[in-house]
Amino acid sequence: MISFSKKGSTLLGTNLKRFRLIAFLEGISFIVLLFIAMPIKYVLGDPLMVKYIGMGHGVLFLLFVFLLLVTAREYKWKISFISMAFITSLVPFGTFYLETKLKVIDN
Repeated sequence: MISFSKKGSTLLGTNLKRFRLIAFLEGISFIVLLFIAMPIKYVLGDPLMVKYIGMGHGVLFLLFVFLLLVTAREYKWKISFISMAFITSLVPFGTFYLETKLKVIDN
């Protein structure tokens, strides 16, 4: 069972740790979608990878937004930081930049 409490005993026991993981995975899925699946679709004419990678990316994006809101509320982040974090999810490699900011908070 996943606990959303601040005190957890697992490796991903805090919302911030979960958010960092999902942000990383969302960034990877975005890169794979843009630079592998879409070229395969448009160069080779095979849309199957876009369908499945896109679906996975969509789920990860929704989890990213959900955990962003939960974590922002818990850590009382300013709207400017929340906005920056959201915008990083829309830019290729953006969530990796966000990771550098989140690592400082998590330590």
